[in-house]
Amino acid sequence: MLKELENDSLQEAVSSGDTVMVQYSASWCGNCRIMKPKFKKLATENEQISFIIVDAEKFPESRKLANVNNLPTFAAFKNGQLVNQVQTNKIEGLIDLLNEVTSN
Repeated sequence: MLKELENDSLQEAVSSGDTVMVQYSASWCGNCRIMKPKFKKLATENEQISFIIVDAEKFPESRKLANVNNLPTFAAFKNGQLVNQVQTNKIEGLIDLLNEVTSN
């Protein structure tokens, strides 16, 4: 499942799902735009996981859940807890994070 947050409600989504992958991005971020289709492709390949795109500029409370200070940041949550996060513009880093959260 893939969705883009329309309000500052990531805490609810993380709490209600087993495994959640999050892309923190912003409209001005070139690397975010490069990674977005790759993130969406991973979502179609891993339908048992929730994939959520968060505009880090619009939703500060959601941003705090992973202590985001650089974009793009990808965060993995399991059972409501942050497992790990990575700041990358490479698909390999995102896949490593996905593997980390799914192997636990």
